[in-house]
Amino acid sequence: MPHRDLPWVAPEDAAFHLARHHAGCRFVLFHSAGRRMVSSPVSYLAVAPRAVVSVGGLDAVAALLNEAGADPCCASAAEAEDGLFAFRGGLAGYVGYEAGAASQGVAPRHDVTPDDPPDLWFGLFDLVVGFDHARRLTRVHLTRLAGREPEMARLDWAVTWLGAATRAAGTPVGLPRLTWRDDWIEAAYRRQVARVLAYIRAGDIFQANFTQAFVAARPAALCLASVQARLLAANPAPFGLWLRGGVFDVISASPERFVALDRAGCVTTSPIKGTAGRADDATADLAAARALAASEKDRAENIMIVDVLRNDIGRVAQLGSVAVPALCEVMSFATVHHLVSTITGRLAPGKTAFDLLAASLPGGSITGAPKIRAMQIIAELEAARRGPYCGTACWIGFDGAMDSNILIRSLVATPHRLIAQAGGGIVADSDPAEEYAEMRLKVAPVLNLFGGEA
Repeated sequence: MPHRDLPWVAPEDAAFHLARHHAGCRFVLFHSAGRRMVSSPVSYLAVAPRAVVSVGGLDAVAALLNEAGADPCCASAAEAEDGLFAFRGGLAGYVGYEAGAASQGVAPRHDVTPDDPPDLWFGLFDLVVGFDHARRLTRVHLTRLAGREPEMARLDWAVTWLGAATRAAGTPVGLPRLTWRDDWIEAAYRRQVARVLAYIRAGDIFQANFTQAFVAARPAALCLASVQARLLAANPAPFGLWLRGGVFDVISASPERFVALDRAGCVTTSPIKGTAGRADDATADLAAARALAASEKDRAENIMIVDVLRNDIGRVAQLGSVAVPALCEVMSFATVHHLVSTITGRLAPGKTAFDLLAASLPGGSITGAPKIRAMQIIAELEAARRGPYCGTACWIGFDGAMDSNILIRSLVATPHRLIAQAGGGIVADSDPAEEYAEMRLKVAPVLNLFGGEA
């Protein structure tokens, strides 16, 4: 597997340079906040896909990977490398919420418009740049696909533009003030939350994640490179994303891992449920974190989702391998504290990353419990398609390893619109006014880029 080690270039600068100087280049940036986020200290930039699939579901995505295939000698070479970078080539993209719900038999209620991004998008990438934040190391990998000689010109091209990005890092430009149209004004949102609560009291569900969308017209000259740079600078997160799919972009500062799989078959998932805002004063901030840790409502919300994900992973895991090594731990991010749990397991023999995704999508933390009925209620009550939001962005390597996020704290840019979405888990003792405030807290990092208020 040919590779080149280069002087450090920040991953956001590399993507900024690509977007500004190679406008037609499709890419996927998985951006970690680096040393500040020990859960994800490495970033990846997958560049110029060999092929793309945007229809047909996970079976079509799996077929794309299997048909391309890395040369066996490349797989063994990857094993012999120093282990700094788990992703050296394979698939990168996303599965949107509706695609995940449909795979569980829950049909979407809202029509697709010509301006909507696809429900699923994956590229096959032989060229991947890895960024090790701790070692300040940039490495370009080029995988030799089965039956092909590696095209060293692609490696040389990557080295050239990465050098240019190092010498002249992009400076984000100012962003315009936008007018956002939300699905529900506060009173209407609270009424919808009350309808979810009625389903809980009737015994249909224990919890449902209810969300809404904020939509603005896309300015003609909007610099998405600046949007991505400003969002991640203001909201450093371990599972950030910038996916440039051609006519659409997905940008996210997600704090939440979905499912990770190493090449040995070990599975990890880290659901988030429970949120409290950060305070500028250190004493008040610590008090907010302690109150979140002690909140019976937030802990119950988290534990319900842990049970959902234990069940999901258990469908494809070895019997007795599923465990919960961490329950309701407080993790602090740029603007919020969250309760985070960790579930682990080991895939059963013969199962793959695609089986794990099929068993787990959509994520339990953005659906509810019981999962199928919660998704049916979501389809009934929400006013708009979720699209990529609340789906998962992931990479799947030629060696079978995978990592993925829950696509939250996100912005979707279509040819004519910008779409931001947010919500929260509703449980029996949820207060509609408090749920509205929490939703606004979560969407604020995106809306504030453009002047803030809807």
